[in-house]
Amino acid sequence: QRYSQKMIDKSALMPGVSRREVWAWSAFDFANSGYTTVVLTAVFNAYFVSVVAADAPWATFLWTLIIAVSNAVGIFVMPVVGAIADASAQKKRWLFGATVICILGTAGLAFCGPGTIVLAAVMVILSNLGYNVGETLNSAFLPEIARPEAVGKVSGWGWSFGYCGGLVTLGASLALVQLGGSWGLTMDERIAGTMLITALVFAVAAAPIFLFLKERAQPRASSLGALKSADGLWTLAGQSFREICSTLKSLGRFRDFAWLSLCGFLYQSGIAVVITLSAVYAAEVMGFTTVDTLMLVFLVNITAAVGAFGFGYLQDRIGHKRALGITLIVWVLMIVLAAMAVNRPVFWTAANLAGLAMGSSQSAGRAIVAILSPKTRSAEFFSFWNMALWLAAIVGPLAYGSVTWITNNDHRLAICVTGLFFAAAVLALIPVNLERGRRVAEETDAASRGTTSDH
Repeated sequence: QRYSQKMIDKSALMPGVSRREVWAWSAFDFANSGYTTVVLTAVFNAYFVSVVAADAPWATFLWTLIIAVSNAVGIFVMPVVGAIADASAQKKRWLFGATVICILGTAGLAFCGPGTIVLAAVMVILSNLGYNVGETLNSAFLPEIARPEAVGKVSGWGWSFGYCGGLVTLGASLALVQLGGSWGLTMDERIAGTMLITALVFAVAAAPIFLFLKERAQPRASSLGALKSADGLWTLAGQSFREICSTLKSLGRFRDFAWLSLCGFLYQSGIAVVITLSAVYAAEVMGFTTVDTLMLVFLVNITAAVGAFGFGYLQDRIGHKRALGITLIVWVLMIVLAAMAVNRPVFWTAANLAGLAMGSSQSAGRAIVAILSPKTRSAEFFSFWNMALWLAAIVGPLAYGSVTWITNNDHRLAICVTGLFFAAAVLALIPVNLERGRRVAEETDAASRGTTSDH
């Protein structure tokens, strides 16, 4: 902890923000990275397809459908949570609730086995919803702790530390899977154990953000009364949906944020496929076992941590837009290699390219949102951004799953279709003008302060 805090450059932080707070904020990325790595990427997705759903022709499509439902629920829930969190300045309280839901849902997956499709679906939907809401609220703290010129660097700290969390959780899971046989554990029992390990690491690593990070946002006086009654909450919820609709209508004014959201939707559609289906692709196309996949994802997480950390500094130096564009080109190259791979070295190269681009592209996207978001509406804008990403998490995997279902499990064609999302994202990034978008955000904040002062 002390070593990691010393690595944090104090000059990158907003006045009054301590290194310990930034470390605590990054620790949440450490916590939730284990969930995505073990549950969605390396273990439970392949286990669901091969064991829970008995490798049926529709198993991959059903997995993508479950992920789609969980993200669809998030699309409706997050705008309300974001609006209430902004109005009450209680992001940490809502973050705590989302964290508990994710941990309990992950632990519930330990009770899944052959034929428990309904139980598995419910636990995945709950845990993924908790993860998504928590990730959004955690990201909304970024403009409060990082100086505008250093958001890429600070965002990169979080993503790189997050991948370290994925390594810890995955390493413990790998040890259990490899050694569990000598302890007399069946493979089903070992898989269940990995779910409990993931839940435990999440709980321990998430604790610092609730203990040390300060809530610096100020509550909106006009909305505080609505938070004191059930009717008021419903009223505020309705207002939040109207606010999101208003944001949609005003995207002409925030056109750089609009283009960024489209770009994020496109590349996140591809990333969602990699996260939720890479283990399935490795097993079905390359013949990987569970241990093979765990080893692959473990090493890819090291590459991802290096990529997120290094690109965090690079994007502040060469520009966030250019850095994001580079990562998108890497994604396109990764897809080409994965689709062509007929031997393991080529596939391992493609996987490590994915790791290099994974953290850096997501970190760059989060940093640009922080630049283009008015500070007085940060949770709202991050909610909108994450709505685009959740929609992508529905469209991308469903597109992949549909192709495999229609073509009798042609995973190579499905991965080629995935590459089209990354290519289109490159085109959507071109019109984004960060300086223009920053000015619009600053003008919006100035107008908001003027309105408050006049009132």
